[in-house]
Amino acid sequence: MDAGGPLGSIDWSQPWFLPWRERGERVAARALAGRPLHEALNEEEAAPVRFVAPDLLPAGQAYEHFISSSGQCPARPGLHDFFNGLAWLELPLAKSALNRLQAAEIEVRGVGAVRGPVRDAITLFDENGALLDAPQPLWDALLERDWQRLFVELRPLWSEARLLVFGHALLEKLAAPRKALTAHVWRGSIGLESRAAADVQLAGVLTRQLLASKPFTPLPVLGIPGWSASNQDVCFYDDAQVFRPRRTQERKTTPSLHPGAQA
Repeated sequence: MDAGGPLGSIDWSQPWFLPWRERGERVAARALAGRPLHEALNEEEAAPVRFVAPDLLPAGQAYEHFISSSGQCPARPGLHDFFNGLAWLELPLAKSALNRLQAAEIEVRGVGAVRGPVRDAITLFDENGALLDAPQPLWDALLERDWQRLFVELRPLWSEARLLVFGHALLEKLAAPRKALTAHVWRGSIGLESRAAADVQLAGVLTRQLLASKPFTPLPVLGIPGWSASNQDVCFYDDAQVFRPRRTQERKTTPSLHPGAQA
């Protein structure tokens, strides 16, 4: 499929790819050997959907609605659907919940030129989301967008934090990382080494009401210690086009995945 292309150039040693590495390397090897992506994904036999060739999506039918109604997920060649397939395999409950919510919104409101707040939030998290498990001082600084405190003064605390990039579009972009890449993060309460636990936790709280409130906060991921050699220089964080201040009207709190926690 990708003969020497993007799949072959993924650096699986990068910290954002480590949670996906074991299964990702297997699927990529099959695709690089010439298997269509949907077949390479189906050999894992762990997803709640069956991956199919992209031309099986009927003309005029919304992608999310087709997945929900048929149990089939079209997989086009390339990194975008490769990482989407990995997300279905590794976080099946969360992906299923997001798909059900998307399909329900489409049933009620149709596709239309504008998605609306719920579908916008679902798409934002599905494409660009991440789960962050971090000490409270890091969260306080993140919500204030106090980047110097978050990444410089509190730098040692990042050894206690875990970030799981969930969004497949963000994973695709991280294959060729740029300083401006930003995740929309939701607070987790568990060590994110356990993706199965993260999957159960996330799927259990996904509702249209909560998503409509856009319970995420932006995090420029290459600012995380260890995620870019350049950020060892504190001047890295002086770039106001990437590390933007919080607007005064923006709220300082964000819902977390665990009841009763203050984010």
